[in-house]
Amino acid sequence: MDASSKSLPERYAEVRSRISAAAARSRRQMEDIIFVAVTKSGESDDIRTLLELGHRDFGENRVQQLAQRASIVREWFERLRVLERTGAKPDTASVGRILASGKPTSDSTLGGPARWHLIGHLQRNKARKALDHARLIHSIDSLRLAEELQALADKRDQPVDVLVQVNCSGETTKYGCPVPAALPLAEQIDSMIHVRVRGLMTMAPHSTNPEDSRPVFARCRDLFEEIRNAGIGEGRFNLLSMGMSNDYEVAIEEGSNIVRIGRALIGDSTEEESQDGELASESSTEAAAR
Repeated sequence: MDASSKSLPERYAEVRSRISAAAARSRRQMEDIIFVAVTKSGESDDIRTLLELGHRDFGENRVQQLAQRASIVREWFERLRVLERTGAKPDTASVGRILASGKPTSDSTLGGPARWHLIGHLQRNKARKALDHARLIHSIDSLRLAEELQALADKRDQPVDVLVQVNCSGETTKYGCPVPAALPLAEQIDSMIHVRVRGLMTMAPHSTNPEDSRPVFARCRDLFEEIRNAGIGEGRFNLLSMGMSNDYEVAIEEGSNIVRIGRALIGDSTEEESQDGELASESSTEAAAR
């Protein structure tokens, strides 16, 4: 898909159409799939455009950028609310819809029109900031990291939803726990008070052929079903995050209900570059902080 030759609304409509078709092939509907727009290489105006198109789920690979983007969106939303309270009419009907759908139920920084997902590798020393903004953390790959989140969430008396990241491809350049460790890790997290394990996430090897990802996705789906059938999560273990710009249709066909799409929507850099690139450049200090 050539993202650069079409406008953002056109690309958004095309991605949604492809998601809908893939969902139908797996006997599901578009509404059954959470479409996370990865805005890593986009601008603030791109996020606003997507919000005005009705989109709500956004993902970032890095905690710092997630915090910046979430704060910008929240400030913009708060300005809209001020205008609304003063009697000013929204400049477009779409802004009016944002005001109606995004009103927070509390003063929490999770309020507003966007639901933010942290999809990249999370270091323990950045966990506090991630909790400030992320609705769902996709990349829990160790007990130490889960314990850090539990300690922080316990102080806030506020639960955090997470996915266990599994390295189903066996690549040394990929983050994620080994496949045999996924069930024990999910069981340990499930025993925590304020960390709720909601499902699994995996990344397939980068390839120009989407079909190359199918065996990896099938393996993760089987693992997901095994863990769910073991009773983990008390009915909340229901999220399977698989598929990015090059292979999201195959991922949906294999059972994914969360896809993370950046390049096909925004253009430029790929989602894969963040996690794999960070692994290659991670310093010894950062590694020790995991």
